[in-house]
Amino acid sequence: QAEEELKEACARQALQLQEMGRRERLLRADVGQAKEQLKSFKSQVMQACSPAAVGAAGKAVTEQQVIEKVKNISEESQQSHEREKRLQEELNSRLSKEKEVSESVDVFKKSLCQLQ
Repeated sequence: QAEEELKEACARQALQLQEMGRRERLLRADVGQAKEQLKSFKSQVMQACSPAAVGAAGKAVTEQQVIEKVKNISEESQQSHEREKRLQEELNSRLSKEKEVSESVDVFKKSLCQLQ
């Protein structure tokens, strides 16, 4: 009976090892796929930024130059959004003032008409 239990335990462990091996292969495949996707993305970013990031000498673009260019673009985008927000607030304020002036003009016109 002990021998049977030992055989069953060995069989269970063998199955567990097979399952762990299968999972490891899947994880390795996923990591490989993720690396390829990252490589492809990096290549696309380099191609997209290359013309804008090339120096005056026309040298090949380094990854650091692309990173700096992407940072600059991101900062410019954020500044544009902030400026757009300020301009929208200013526009809303002016529209509100215009509405108040318009209402005052209407009241003035009515008063003038009543005086006549």
